[in-house]
Amino acid sequence: MKIQKLSAEHRPKVYALLRNAFSDSEYEARLMELLHENDKPLHEWVCLHTGKAIAYIAFSTAFHGRNICGLHLAPMAVSPDFQRQGVGAELLRFALRQEVIQSQPLFVLGEPNYYRKFGFEPCSEPICPYDKHNSHFLSMRNEGDTNFTVGYEPEFKAAAKAPKPAKSTGPSNRKVKKRR
Repeated sequence: MKIQKLSAEHRPKVYALLRNAFSDSEYEARLMELLHENDKPLHEWVCLHTGKAIAYIAFSTAFHGRNICGLHLAPMAVSPDFQRQGVGAELLRFALRQEVIQSQPLFVLGEPNYYRKFGFEPCSEPICPYDKHNSHFLSMRNEGDTNFTVGYEPEFKAAAKAPKPAKSTGPSNRKVKKRR
């Protein structure tokens, strides 16, 4: 297992991983495709095993108005075949040790019991626009004491509006009348 910065050549593997890890959603893969297409600043790492992307983590810019106020951890994914084996925890610990990550306030919208293990704490400020009561919004090194709604890159909204690909359900079972 090898953790490395994400390169352009590994992006398709990461998109496939995101679609596999979030099988009920196209959102995460579409989000990363849009962020990459628009050259948004990202800090991202991939965990490779036998040439396959098995885990991925990304941090994007967090905003207070137009000013940068930290980083959002999103998304983080582990291939279903490697879940519950510590791969995600190892990747997150690795990312949190990186200098560019250590020096910034961090925000995450996720499972509080999981992220608390890594030093994230529930936060009431800033307000997360995607979590009405901030019940799943956590932060690390968040020294802010002003009440504002934290901003995300516009791709977060755009990915939610992106058309979903048509799913193939296999051959149709309905009978088609032939015209004569």
